[in-house]
Amino acid sequence: TLCFSQERVSMKRDIEQALFNWKKQAERMPLLVRGARQVGKTYLVEEFGKNTFQNVVTINFEFQPEIKKCFDTFDPDSIINKLQLLLGVEIQEDRTLLFLDEIQEFPEAITALRYFKERKPRLAVIGAGSLLEFALQAGNFKMPVGRVQFLYLQPLSFGEFLTALGHDALRQYLENVDLDSGVEEPMHEQLLRFVHHYCVVGGMPAIVNAYQENQDFLACQRLQNTLLQTFRSDFGKYSRMAEQRYLHKVFDRAPLLVGSRIKYVQIDPDSKSRDLKNALRLLALAGLIHPVHATSAAGPPLAAQQDEQKFKINFLDVGLMQNACGLQAKVMLEKNLLQINAGAVAEQLVGQELNAYGDPYREPRLFFWARDQKSSMAEVDYVIELDGQVLPVEVKAGKTGRLKSLKLFLKEKKALLGIRLSQENLSFYDQVLSVPLYLIEQLPRLTRMALSEVKAENL
Repeated sequence: TLCFSQERVSMKRDIEQALFNWKKQAERMPLLVRGARQVGKTYLVEEFGKNTFQNVVTINFEFQPEIKKCFDTFDPDSIINKLQLLLGVEIQEDRTLLFLDEIQEFPEAITALRYFKERKPRLAVIGAGSLLEFALQAGNFKMPVGRVQFLYLQPLSFGEFLTALGHDALRQYLENVDLDSGVEEPMHEQLLRFVHHYCVVGGMPAIVNAYQENQDFLACQRLQNTLLQTFRSDFGKYSRMAEQRYLHKVFDRAPLLVGSRIKYVQIDPDSKSRDLKNALRLLALAGLIHPVHATSAAGPPLAAQQDEQKFKINFLDVGLMQNACGLQAKVMLEKNLLQINAGAVAEQLVGQELNAYGDPYREPRLFFWARDQKSSMAEVDYVIELDGQVLPVEVKAGKTGRLKSLKLFLKEKKALLGIRLSQENLSFYDQVLSVPLYLIEQLPRLTRMALSEVKAENL
């Protein structure tokens, strides 16, 4: 039986490099690792601690409520002395990692982190929690602003999926692909097969771990069912009884609405929009859905021009999304991902990948662009910012000439190039950089190459 709460899976995560960089700092801030339940926070921190510190002292406020008494003062020396006596361990600067797990169960410990920064900057302290966002949003909670650093953990990316399955050589091969060489056709076909497998398995660590062991998609599907039910059972932890029925309505409909603009009547025509809106907000705080807001894309930053009323959603994970939609067989049998569920699986994949490869120190944000004029309707799936350039990203099955919305964006916003993500091989022609779905990790590097070519032609 797999115990999800332990998050005990053996795999390397890219975000470990951020943790190593944090450790090297002479006077580091306490770190709060944020992310949805079951994305691997506990495993990540404990493995990092074992590999880089002489000892790790883990406190779980959910399973060890008696520890809370050690935090009856905010004085770090007093807290450390009490912990050492109670637990019978040594906590030493530069030698010990103090890990405060499920820290949302005791917000006072988050407040105490401020004083660790001020008085014990050489002691490494990391906090994490499955529903941490709700503690940070509480009206009576005072965040130690400027005294705590955040790190955001996502499900495994496709690149991490390749590494977990022992295909790191393929991943390294992609790091050296350029616009001239492209991807060799046999490699291209193999990588597309792995993308299909990733869309079935997803990036939740426990599911990837199970797939590592037996390559059994049906076993993965059963574990995904259990994980989806685990998320549902959490609703009582962050909502009132009256709100829970709306959470269930939204959670059950969300996977089916990926890629579509959200209209509350689509979720439940018999519920009030304010109740469904609140349910969406709670699920976003829990990390189970990610809003994708419309932006005018007039320039950076994109968030400054977002429309709060016009949005789409992505689900937490593509494997869970296709499972909840009952699409596993289609994903396995349909050769073109862009044809499945009107392209929703591919759009979910792309959004998830864009989040996964973003700056881990910043909360992930996704945007799209739409023009709703009756005479000229247009919508671009995603809009990204790179080196001060605002660029449109389309997830498309069609050839370059059919990218009407992307071409309209290029003309209207005077963007230097557009990006098409599909199952086609790598190419760059007529202002459109066409990138296969397995190369999203290399998108910034390839885009910079294409931008350099465009700028050279315009000199």
